[in-house]
Amino acid sequence: MSDEEWEIVEKIFEELEPYTTGRPRSSDLREILNAIFYLNKTGCPWRYLPNDFPSYKLVNYYYNKWTDNKLLEKLNTALRKHLREKKDRKPEPTGAIIDSQSVKGTPES
Repeated sequence: MSDEEWEIVEKIFEELEPYTTGRPRSSDLREILNAIFYLNKTGCPWRYLPNDFPSYKLVNYYYNKWTDNKLLEKLNTALRKHLREKKDRKPEPTGAIIDSQSVKGTPES
Protein backbone atom coordinates (compact mmCIF):
# COMPACT_ATOMS: atom_id res chain seq x y z
CA MET A 1 0.00 0.00 0.00
CA SER A 2 1.45 3.32 -1.02
CA ASP A 3 1.78 6.29 1.33
CA GLU A 4 -0.99 8.15 -0.51
CA GLU A 5 -3.34 5.17 -0.22
CA TRP A 6 -2.50 4.74 3.46
CA GLU A 7 -3.28 8.41 4.23
CA ILE A 8 -6.80 7.89 2.89
CA VAL A 9 -7.30 4.52 4.60
CA GLU A 10 -5.88 5.72 7.92
CA LYS A 11 -8.43 8.55 8.12
CA ILE A 12 -11.23 6.12 7.38
CA PHE A 13 -9.94 3.68 10.03
CA GLU A 14 -9.84 6.44 12.65
CA GLU A 15 -13.40 7.41 11.77
CA LEU A 16 -14.88 3.90 11.61
CA GLU A 17 -12.97 2.24 14.44
CA PRO A 18 -11.34 4.74 16.77
CA TYR A 19 -8.82 3.26 19.19
CA THR A 20 -9.64 4.97 22.48
CA THR A 21 -9.30 2.45 25.31
CA GLY A 22 -6.85 -0.17 26.49
CA ARG A 23 -3.15 -0.57 25.90
CA PRO A 24 -1.54 1.25 23.02
CA ARG A 25 -1.63 -0.88 19.88
CA SER A 26 1.75 -2.50 19.20
CA SER A 27 0.87 -3.75 15.73
CA ASP A 28 0.92 -1.68 12.56
CA LEU A 29 -2.49 -1.69 10.87
CA ARG A 30 -0.92 -0.81 7.54
CA GLU A 31 1.20 -3.98 7.61
CA ILE A 32 -1.80 -6.05 8.66
CA LEU A 33 -3.79 -4.71 5.70
CA ASN A 34 -0.82 -5.38 3.41
CA ALA A 35 -0.73 -8.97 4.68
CA ILE A 36 -4.46 -9.39 4.03
CA PHE A 37 -4.01 -8.01 0.52
CA TYR A 38 -1.07 -10.39 -0.01
CA LEU A 39 -3.13 -13.38 1.11
CA ASN A 40 -5.98 -12.31 -1.14
CA LYS A 41 -3.70 -11.84 -4.14
CA THR A 42 -1.64 -15.02 -3.81
CA GLY A 43 -4.16 -17.36 -2.22
CA CYS A 44 -1.46 -18.83 0.01
CA PRO A 45 -2.40 -20.48 3.32
CA TRP A 46 -2.30 -18.33 6.46
CA ARG A 47 0.66 -20.25 7.89
CA TYR A 48 2.78 -19.53 4.80
CA LEU A 49 2.55 -15.78 5.20
CA PRO A 50 6.09 -14.39 4.67
CA ASN A 51 8.05 -13.25 7.72
CA ASP A 52 8.02 -9.66 6.43
CA PHE A 53 4.44 -9.39 7.68
CA PRO A 54 3.13 -9.69 11.25
CA SER A 55 2.40 -13.21 12.50
CA TYR A 56 -0.36 -15.03 10.69
CA LYS A 57 -2.29 -15.39 13.96
CA LEU A 58 -2.42 -11.62 14.43
CA VAL A 59 -3.38 -11.03 10.78
CA ASN A 60 -6.06 -13.72 11.06
CA TYR A 61 -7.40 -12.15 14.27
CA TYR A 62 -7.81 -8.73 12.62
CA TYR A 63 -9.22 -10.23 9.44
CA ASN A 64 -11.91 -12.10 11.39
CA LYS A 65 -12.62 -9.08 13.58
CA TRP A 66 -12.96 -6.71 10.61
CA THR A 67 -15.06 -9.20 8.67
CA ASP A 68 -17.42 -9.83 11.59
CA ASN A 69 -17.98 -6.14 12.39
CA LYS A 70 -18.14 -5.33 8.63
CA LEU A 71 -15.25 -2.86 8.83
CA LEU A 72 -13.71 -4.12 5.58
CA GLU A 73 -17.04 -3.63 3.82
CA LYS A 74 -17.38 -0.12 5.28
CA LEU A 75 -13.79 0.64 4.26
CA ASN A 76 -14.51 -0.50 0.71
CA THR A 77 -17.64 1.69 0.58
CA ALA A 78 -15.78 4.72 1.95
CA LEU A 79 -12.93 4.25 -0.55
CA ARG A 80 -15.38 3.91 -3.44
CA LYS A 81 -17.14 7.13 -2.42
CA HIS A 82 -13.82 8.93 -2.03
CA LEU A 83 -12.58 7.85 -5.46
CA ARG A 84 -15.87 8.71 -7.17
CA GLU A 85 -15.90 12.18 -5.59
CA LYS A 86 -12.27 12.65 -6.62
CA LYS A 87 -13.34 12.08 -10.24
CA ASP A 88 -16.27 14.55 -9.93
CA ARG A 89 -18.89 11.82 -9.88
CA LYS A 90 -21.78 11.13 -7.53
CA PRO A 91 -20.65 9.17 -4.44
CA GLU A 92 -23.22 6.42 -5.08
CA PRO A 93 -23.34 4.58 -8.39
CA THR A 94 -26.57 5.03 -10.37
CA GLY A 95 -26.34 1.85 -12.43
CA ALA A 96 -24.94 -1.63 -12.35
CA ILE A 97 -23.86 -4.24 -14.84
CA ILE A 98 -24.76 -7.83 -14.14
CA ASP A 99 -22.92 -10.44 -16.13
CA SER A 100 -24.36 -13.90 -16.48
CA GLN A 101 -23.33 -16.95 -18.38
CA SER A 102 -25.64 -19.56 -19.82
CA VAL A 103 -24.77 -23.10 -18.93
CA LYS A 104 -26.02 -26.06 -20.89
CA GLY A 105 -27.69 -28.64 -18.73
CA THR A 106 -29.06 -32.10 -19.15
CA PRO A 107 -32.73 -32.58 -20.04
CA GLU A 108 -33.36 -33.66 -16.44
CA SER A 109 -32.20 -30.32 -15.08
